[in-house]
Amino acid sequence: MKAVVLAAGRGERLQPLTLTRPKVLLPVANKPLLQHLLEALRKVGVDEVLIVVHYMAEKIMNRFGDGSDLDLKIEYVRQPRICGTADAIGMAEGRVDGEFLAVYGDLFLTPEALEAVINRHGKNAVATLALVPVENPSHYGMVRVEDGHVKEIVEKPESWSFEPLANAGVYVFDSDIFDAIRRTGESTRGEREITDTIQGLVDEGQEVRAVEISRESWLDVGRPWDLLEANRRAVSGLVPEVKGRVEEGATLVGPVYVAEDARIRAGAYIEGPAVIGGGSDIGPNCYIRPCTSIGSRVRIGNACEIKNSIVMNGTHIGHLSYVGDSIIGENCNLGAGTITANLRFDKASIKMVLKGQLVDSGVRKFGVVMGDGSQTGINALTMPGVKIGPGCWIGPGVVVYRDVAPNTFLRLRQELEEGRAQTEK
Repeated sequence: MKAVVLAAGRGERLQPLTLTRPKVLLPVANKPLLQHLLEALRKVGVDEVLIVVHYMAEKIMNRFGDGSDLDLKIEYVRQPRICGTADAIGMAEGRVDGEFLAVYGDLFLTPEALEAVINRHGKNAVATLALVPVENPSHYGMVRVEDGHVKEIVEKPESWSFEPLANAGVYVFDSDIFDAIRRTGESTRGEREITDTIQGLVDEGQEVRAVEISRESWLDVGRPWDLLEANRRAVSGLVPEVKGRVEEGATLVGPVYVAEDARIRAGAYIEGPAVIGGGSDIGPNCYIRPCTSIGSRVRIGNACEIKNSIVMNGTHIGHLSYVGDSIIGENCNLGAGTITANLRFDKASIKMVLKGQLVDSGVRKFGVVMGDGSQTGINALTMPGVKIGPGCWIGPGVVVYRDVAPNTFLRLRQELEEGRAQTEK
């Protein structure tokens, strides 16, 4: 079976990280998010993949090439402009024959979830959807199902009277879907949505099947805390292995993966699950706590503590710093004493501004999201849930309590008062 993967979007809710890379290339356990999906597709027998690209298309194409490294045949098609999921899937017309999988590229999925959709699809069905139970239906497109068949799709309902099952973004279609896409009108957002296409098929009396998958097998990686959750799941499934150099006096506890050319110095304490990328230098005397991914060529120095975080390639966290529940971009440099606060006094869940709206993360601990190439001076502090754009300089002693736009230099102004020192006689 062939798969169509939608990877054209800008990932605006994951800015500032997606200002310098497409969302599907964000690292999860030191591999691009899209690579996890491609590997899952290969495990269920998919050998050909068509990736629909638009935003920073060249970066995706350069990263995966023809797919031979993953034992896949990968082709690409450019969506001229981002105008809906139906339009994106429609780009596959003439490039796929018969039944095919269609999957949103920003999903973190298990092979079992994909297999469930494939197995549910039958020759009489024009489409099959994966559905997942959710706690907040107003955030998703909800699907009403009777006897395993789709009866209605309701986008982000304010109220509902049926089981809260959301559209998971995983489909099996046959080639008749392309005619249905051409019949699909634009939504109020001016886009053609695949959910409208499917609703049209239901209204026509065609057979559209549904299958429920578990929350544990599916994750929509659309917001920063989702990226940390995907990372947690991925590192928890790693097979521990040490390929690099671990000095005497260093301690590795639990499942820890240390890549080639990495160095773990004496006094470092790494508590898995965790992954250390190639060429990274860890320690001495630092603490890497569970669910942390350290990228390649990263320096974590003396008296640093990193907890449940993603630290991307080339970043330096030299000494006396704390990074907790945070995402640090590539080639950042954190000055001595940099602290990322990750918990409110009132223990309430952390809120972040995403696409101009204040959004409740639902998590009690979340630190900072720092874009590529940003730097902090000594004793810089970041408050929970702030975002710092790429290329920023955060001066010594600054407390960052709001989001910082890209390429901003924040400096602390202070007045010095001079007096006469009282010396002992």
